[in-house]
Amino acid sequence: MALKPLNDFRYMSFDVVGTLIDFEGGLVGSLTDIGRDHGVEVNAARALDLYRSARYMPDVGHFPDDLIRVYKVIAPDLDLPATEELGQRLRDSVPGWKAFPDAAAAMAKLKTKYRLIAMTNAQRWAFEHFSAALGHPFHAAFTVDDAGTEKPDPAFFHKVFEFVATEGATKDDILHVAQSQYHDIGVSRDLGMTNCWIQRRHAQKGYGGTIEPKEFTKPDYHFTSMAELAAAAVG
Repeated sequence: MALKPLNDFRYMSFDVVGTLIDFEGGLVGSLTDIGRDHGVEVNAARALDLYRSARYMPDVGHFPDDLIRVYKVIAPDLDLPATEELGQRLRDSVPGWKAFPDAAAAMAKLKTKYRLIAMTNAQRWAFEHFSAALGHPFHAAFTVDDAGTEKPDPAFFHKVFEFVATEGATKDDILHVAQSQYHDIGVSRDLGMTNCWIQRRHAQKGYGGTIEPKEFTKPDYHFTSMAELAAAAVG
């Protein structure tokens, strides 16, 4: 089947944290600050490995926005005090996590041509900060609170399908854009969507703070930045 041209989509749906917001930079930056205050040098790669393991512990029963729990799990392995107060400090750093340098301008450009939908495993309170950092570009937004589940659960995607149906559209009208193979690219392929992989870690090894997929999914579209996508889709 021929690849659908970018001009033919009415919507673009976006993973937010990791694709548009530099969560790895924000997370490591906060842990580094905590370490500095306690005379500890935090290794970035080690911190992301520990975060990934703690974030995806089985049977935790939390939505992903549980940074206090995660901090207390990983702190001993980073030689940091595993206190509630410092866990709260990590969580409180979230509003300051920055957008990738190209993200806001790319979203502003894309907004002129497409209806943009956020699909994020962040909670609503965190998403509102992220949306502000991006210039509030979204036509609609679905957080983990709204969906009652988190990606890669197909139920999250079906919430978006139901929404666009109210505007006379289908999943075929959506290009799903994300950096996470595990949370987005694989499941969007399984659901019959056209997808676009923003490979933020193209110059780095491994999957960083994101869980490694069981198998790699070749995306329909592939860029290493949001600027590249905006240039291809809008010009």
